[in-house]
Amino acid sequence: MTEIVSNIFIFIGVVFMILGCVGLVRLPDVYNRLQAATKSVTLGVCSMLLGVIILKGFSPMSGKAFLCIVFILITSPTSAHALARGAYKSKVRLCKNTVCDQYDFGRKEELTIPQNPDEESQSKK
Repeated sequence: MTEIVSNIFIFIGVVFMILGCVGLVRLPDVYNRLQAATKSVTLGVCSMLLGVIILKGFSPMSGKAFLCIVFILITSPTSAHALARGAYKSKVRLCKNTVCDQYDFGRKEELTIPQNPDEESQSKK
């Protein structure tokens, strides 16, 4: 019975990982791809490791799998947030179909970069 339950969790993890790969290919911009990748990897790997914990019972391997789950649950969202924030501060554009940019506080002035360096010096005078 434990083998069946653990195999179900491992299968669910594999499905999440495959859907994350599809999301990386299909989604339009960096932010959507980042979200698809981090959520699917977090859920997929945690599900697979939970399957290992159920399969092995209380053993050193299940303890290591549990520590890996905790580590992934802490680091994956944190790193995704840091990458998205870095991309946003680097002015990586959103998809054209994006309806709302909730962090667009006065960013319109920053996005108008003159193409000619002479225009910049004239605008400062």
